[in-house]
Amino acid sequence: MAEHDSDREDREPDEKGVPFDEEAAWAAIVAGYGEEPSDPPGARPFRSVEDLALPAWEPEDATGEGAQDEPAAPLGGSVTFAPGVGPRDHSPPEPSEDDFGPDDEGHFVPPEPPPLPEADTTAKFAWLGLVGGPVLLLLAILLGWEMTWWLTTLGIGGFLGGCATLVARMRTGEDDDDPGRGAVV
Repeated sequence: MAEHDSDREDREPDEKGVPFDEEAAWAAIVAGYGEEPSDPPGARPFRSVEDLALPAWEPEDATGEGAQDEPAAPLGGSVTFAPGVGPRDHSPPEPSEDDFGPDDEGHFVPPEPPPLPEADTTAKFAWLGLVGGPVLLLLAILLGWEMTWWLTTLGIGGFLGGCATLVARMRTGEDDDDPGRGAVV
Protein backbone atom coordinates (compact mmCIF):
# COMPACT_ATOMS: atom_id res chain seq x y z
CA MET A 1 0.00 0.00 0.00
CA ALA A 2 2.82 2.39 0.83
CA GLU A 3 4.47 1.69 -2.52
CA HIS A 4 1.20 2.41 -4.30
CA ASP A 5 0.66 5.65 -2.39
CA SER A 6 4.17 6.89 -3.05
CA ASP A 7 3.77 6.13 -6.76
CA ARG A 8 0.42 7.89 -6.76
CA GLU A 9 1.76 11.07 -5.20
CA ASP A 10 4.33 11.38 -7.97
CA ARG A 11 2.07 11.09 -10.99
CA GLU A 12 -1.58 11.96 -10.24
CA PRO A 13 -1.44 15.75 -9.86
CA ASP A 14 0.69 16.22 -12.98
CA GLU A 15 -1.39 13.95 -15.26
CA LYS A 16 -4.15 16.44 -15.99
CA GLY A 17 -2.25 19.57 -15.16
CA VAL A 18 -4.62 20.27 -12.24
CA PRO A 19 -3.30 19.99 -8.71
CA PHE A 20 -5.12 17.39 -6.61
CA ASP A 21 -6.82 18.85 -3.54
CA GLU A 22 -7.19 15.99 -1.10
CA GLU A 23 -8.84 18.15 1.57
CA ALA A 24 -11.58 19.23 -0.86
CA ALA A 25 -12.19 15.62 -1.89
CA TRP A 26 -12.59 14.54 1.73
CA ALA A 27 -14.88 17.50 2.42
CA ALA A 28 -17.12 16.46 -0.51
CA ILE A 29 -17.28 12.89 0.78
CA VAL A 30 -18.17 14.01 4.29
CA ALA A 31 -20.77 16.50 3.01
CA GLY A 32 -22.46 13.81 0.93
CA TYR A 33 -22.47 11.20 3.71
CA GLY A 34 -25.94 9.82 4.39
CA GLU A 35 -27.50 11.14 1.18
CA GLU A 36 -28.88 8.59 -1.22
CA PRO A 37 -27.55 9.01 -4.75
CA SER A 38 -30.08 9.71 -7.48
CA ASP A 39 -31.19 6.86 -9.71
CA PRO A 40 -29.54 6.64 -13.13
CA PRO A 41 -31.74 7.52 -16.12
CA GLY A 42 -34.05 4.70 -17.18
CA ALA A 43 -33.94 2.94 -13.78
CA ARG A 44 -37.13 1.39 -12.46
CA PRO A 45 -38.24 1.95 -8.87
CA PHE A 46 -37.74 -0.79 -6.29
CA ARG A 47 -40.68 -3.18 -5.81
CA SER A 48 -41.22 -5.05 -2.56
CA VAL A 49 -41.72 -8.79 -2.44
CA GLU A 50 -45.46 -8.41 -1.88
CA ASP A 51 -45.80 -6.33 -5.06
CA LEU A 52 -43.87 -8.65 -7.37
CA ALA A 53 -47.03 -10.49 -8.48
CA LEU A 54 -48.69 -7.22 -9.53
CA PRO A 55 -48.34 -5.92 -13.11
CA ALA A 56 -45.30 -3.81 -13.79
CA TRP A 57 -45.78 -0.17 -12.85
CA GLU A 58 -44.46 2.46 -15.21
CA PRO A 59 -43.57 5.91 -13.81
CA GLU A 60 -45.34 8.96 -15.19
CA ASP A 61 -43.54 10.69 -17.99
CA ALA A 62 -42.83 14.42 -18.23
CA THR A 63 -46.35 15.22 -19.55
CA GLY A 64 -47.96 13.82 -16.43
CA GLU A 65 -49.52 10.88 -18.19
CA GLY A 66 -48.58 7.42 -17.09
CA ALA A 67 -47.56 4.68 -19.43
CA GLN A 68 -50.87 2.96 -18.77
CA ASP A 69 -51.95 3.22 -22.43
CA GLU A 70 -49.60 0.40 -23.33
CA PRO A 71 -50.60 -3.13 -22.34
CA ALA A 72 -49.06 -4.26 -19.10
CA ALA A 73 -46.45 -6.98 -19.23
CA PRO A 74 -47.92 -10.43 -18.55
CA LEU A 75 -47.35 -11.87 -15.13
CA GLY A 76 -44.61 -14.45 -14.87
CA GLY A 77 -45.49 -18.05 -14.10
CA SER A 78 -43.79 -20.54 -11.87
CA VAL A 79 -44.39 -24.02 -10.54
CA THR A 80 -44.95 -24.17 -6.81
CA PHE A 81 -44.90 -27.35 -4.76
CA ALA A 82 -46.34 -27.79 -1.31
CA PRO A 83 -43.77 -28.25 1.45
CA GLY A 84 -42.50 -31.81 1.52
CA VAL A 85 -43.85 -32.62 -1.95
CA GLY A 86 -41.85 -32.34 -5.12
CA PRO A 87 -39.84 -34.09 -7.77
CA ARG A 88 -37.09 -35.11 -5.33
CA ASP A 89 -39.57 -36.93 -3.09
CA HIS A 90 -40.35 -39.59 -5.68
CA SER A 91 -39.40 -43.12 -4.71
CA PRO A 92 -39.82 -46.14 -6.98
CA PRO A 93 -42.15 -48.94 -5.87
CA GLU A 94 -40.65 -51.92 -4.06
CA PRO A 95 -40.02 -54.90 -6.36
CA SER A 96 -42.13 -57.98 -5.82
CA GLU A 97 -41.63 -61.59 -6.86
CA ASP A 98 -44.08 -61.06 -9.76
CA ASP A 99 -41.73 -58.50 -11.32
CA PHE A 100 -39.08 -61.14 -12.08
CA GLY A 101 -39.32 -63.21 -15.22
CA PRO A 102 -38.30 -66.88 -15.63
CA ASP A 103 -34.74 -65.86 -16.61
CA ASP A 104 -34.22 -63.53 -13.65
CA GLU A 105 -32.37 -64.96 -10.68
CA GLY A 106 -33.88 -62.65 -8.09
CA HIS A 107 -32.09 -60.76 -5.34
CA PHE A 108 -28.36 -61.43 -4.90
CA VAL A 109 -27.27 -62.44 -1.41
CA PRO A 110 -23.48 -62.52 -1.01
CA PRO A 111 -21.96 -65.55 0.72
CA GLU A 112 -20.60 -65.27 4.27
CA PRO A 113 -16.99 -64.09 4.28
CA PRO A 114 -14.40 -66.54 5.56
CA PRO A 115 -13.31 -66.08 9.17
CA LEU A 116 -10.24 -63.98 9.89
CA PRO A 117 -7.04 -65.98 10.30
CA GLU A 118 -5.88 -66.61 13.84
CA ALA A 119 -2.94 -64.40 14.86
CA ASP A 120 0.20 -66.16 16.05
CA THR A 121 1.81 -65.45 19.41
CA THR A 122 4.58 -63.27 18.00
CA ALA A 123 2.09 -60.93 16.31
CA LYS A 124 0.01 -60.71 19.50
CA PHE A 125 3.04 -59.68 21.59
CA ALA A 126 4.13 -57.20 18.90
CA TRP A 127 0.74 -55.49 19.00
CA LEU A 128 0.80 -55.55 22.80
CA GLY A 129 4.18 -53.77 22.80
CA LEU A 130 3.14 -51.30 20.10
CA VAL A 131 -0.03 -50.23 21.92
CA GLY A 132 0.88 -51.11 25.50
CA GLY A 133 4.18 -49.17 25.65
CA PRO A 134 2.69 -45.71 25.11
CA VAL A 135 -0.33 -46.57 27.27
CA LEU A 136 2.01 -47.60 30.12
CA LEU A 137 3.94 -44.31 29.85
CA LEU A 138 0.68 -42.32 29.73
CA LEU A 139 -0.61 -44.10 32.83
CA ALA A 140 2.66 -43.41 34.64
CA ILE A 141 2.36 -39.69 33.88
CA LEU A 142 -1.34 -39.46 34.78
CA LEU A 143 -1.00 -41.41 38.03
CA GLY A 144 2.20 -39.63 39.06
CA TRP A 145 4.39 -42.71 39.20
CA GLU A 146 8.14 -42.21 39.49
CA MET A 147 9.77 -42.68 36.07
CA THR A 148 12.29 -45.39 36.83
CA TRP A 149 14.68 -46.80 34.24
CA TRP A 150 12.77 -50.08 33.91
CA LEU A 151 9.41 -48.32 33.40
CA THR A 152 10.88 -46.07 30.67
CA THR A 153 12.71 -48.97 29.03
CA LEU A 154 9.57 -51.12 29.06
CA GLY A 155 7.39 -48.34 27.53
CA ILE A 156 9.78 -47.11 24.84
CA GLY A 157 11.33 -50.53 24.17
CA GLY A 158 7.91 -52.17 23.88
CA PHE A 159 6.77 -49.58 21.35
CA LEU A 160 9.93 -49.76 19.23
CA GLY A 161 10.17 -53.56 19.45
CA GLY A 162 6.51 -54.06 18.51
CA CYS A 163 6.81 -51.65 15.60
CA ALA A 164 9.99 -53.31 14.32
CA THR A 165 8.50 -56.81 14.64
CA LEU A 166 5.33 -55.91 12.75
CA VAL A 167 7.25 -54.17 9.96
CA ALA A 168 9.68 -57.09 9.61
CA ARG A 169 6.82 -59.60 9.35
CA MET A 170 4.91 -57.67 6.65
CA ARG A 171 4.27 -59.48 3.40
CA THR A 172 6.40 -58.37 0.49
CA GLY A 173 3.70 -58.93 -2.13
CA GLU A 174 5.62 -61.67 -3.97
CA ASP A 175 3.42 -64.58 -2.90
CA ASP A 176 3.31 -67.81 -4.87
CA ASP A 177 -0.49 -68.03 -4.75
CA ASP A 178 -0.89 -64.50 -6.22
CA PRO A 179 -2.28 -64.85 -9.78
CA GLY A 180 -0.83 -61.48 -10.85
CA ARG A 181 -2.16 -58.02 -11.40
CA GLY A 182 -4.38 -58.81 -14.36
CA ALA A 183 -4.65 -60.76 -17.57
CA VAL A 184 -1.46 -61.90 -19.27
CA VAL A 185 -1.56 -61.28 -23.02
